[in-house]
Amino acid sequence: MSSSKARIIGVNMVKFAKPGSHEPYEVMGAKAIQGALQDAGIGYGEVQQAFAGYVYGDSTCGQRVAYGVGMSGIPVFNLNNYCASGSSALFLARQAVESGAIDCALAFGFEEMKPGALASAFGDRTSPVGWIYERQRELAPDLPQDAPRAIKAFGSAGWEYINRHGANPDIFARVAVKTRSHAVHNPYSLFTKPLTVEEVMGAAPMYPYLTRLMACPPTCGAAAAIVCSEAFARKHGIGNAVEIAAQAMTTDTEASKTDLINLVGADMTRRAAREVYEKAGIGPEDLNVVELHDCFTPNEVISYEGLGLCPEGGAEKFIADGDNTYGGRYVVNPSGGLMSKGHPLGATGLAQCAELVWHLRGQAGQRQVENARIALQHNIGLGGACVVTMYRRA
Repeated sequence: MSSSKARIIGVNMVKFAKPGSHEPYEVMGAKAIQGALQDAGIGYGEVQQAFAGYVYGDSTCGQRVAYGVGMSGIPVFNLNNYCASGSSALFLARQAVESGAIDCALAFGFEEMKPGALASAFGDRTSPVGWIYERQRELAPDLPQDAPRAIKAFGSAGWEYINRHGANPDIFARVAVKTRSHAVHNPYSLFTKPLTVEEVMGAAPMYPYLTRLMACPPTCGAAAAIVCSEAFARKHGIGNAVEIAAQAMTTDTEASKTDLINLVGADMTRRAAREVYEKAGIGPEDLNVVELHDCFTPNEVISYEGLGLCPEGGAEKFIADGDNTYGGRYVVNPSGGLMSKGHPLGATGLAQCAELVWHLRGQAGQRQVENARIALQHNIGLGGACVVTMYRRA
C-alpha cells in the first residue's frame, strides 16, 4: 500500500441547466472531462482508469461519455449510489491511486433529469429506498403521506428537528437566504436572484415547515476531477495540486431507523465525519470552507450538527451568529449549494469537489474564502451512502 496522499490536479464542471434546456449527457460529460484535463495540463492518454457516477442512465453510459474524449482502452467503471454517485466515483479513484495500483485516475459524473420530483425508473420491482418511507410512516403516521418521496423524507426530518429542539421554523428559510446570497457571485449557479426570509416562508408549501424555495431543483449537468499520486504530480511539474487529506464512505446501520433525522443520513454523516477527522488528524475547528448536501435546507441544518460544525441543537444559534457564511466561523456552500447551483445527481459530488479545489487554489473569484487551507465536502444518497472528503492545500 502506498502511504502517499492522492492529489486533485484538475477539475471542471459545466453550468447546470433545467431539464429541456440542456445538452445530451455525453456532450456535457465530455466537456467536463476535457476541461478537467486542460486544467491539469495533461492529455487523456495519461489517465489509467475512469470512474463514472450517474443515476438515470443505461449501464455503460460512462463509456459513452469517455469515448467522446478518447477511446484508449482503459477500464471505465459505472457507479450508481443515488445522490452520492459522483463522490463515490471520486472515492474509488482516490482509492485506486493511493493503493499504488495506478498513478492517474479520472472521476466524472453527469445526469439528465426530468422536470418534477424524483421518481423511480423501475416501478416493477422492489424499491431500494422503500424501507425508509415505511419507517417514516411508522415513526410519524400523522404527517402527510401523499407528498413526493424525497420531500416527505427530508420534510419529516425538518419537522422532527423543529419539534425536538424547539427551534424557530424560519431557520430553514434563513439558510436558503444565506445560500442564495452566495450563489449571486457564482457564474456556475442556476439561480442567482437574492431571496428574503419573507419570500422563502411565503413560497408554495410542500410539507410542514418546508416551502418550494427550501428545495433544490431537478437539474442536468456534469463535472469531473483528475486524481493522481504525488509522484505523478511532481513528474508533470504540477504545482497547484490539492491533497485529499482523508475520505470516508458510510452506509446505513440499525441506527438509521431510530428517528426521522437519522433516516435521511444524519447517522451516516456523523460516522463518516468522525472517521475523516480521525484519519486526517484535523478537527472541525480547523475547517475554512464546507460544501454540504443541501438538497433541502432542513438537511443543511441537520448536517451542521452531523459534521460537528456546531453542537447538537445548536444550529439556530449557529445560523443567527452568521457562523455559516463570510465573516463567521465557516463559509458553508459558497457555490450556492444544491438549492441554487442545482442538483444533477451524478454530477453533484464532483461539482462540490471542483468548488472546494478552486477555493483552496485561490481561484473562486468574488466568492473566494480568504486564506482557505482546509475544506470539507459532504454528499449523501438515500438508500444509502454518505461520502465525506477533506481537502488540504498541498
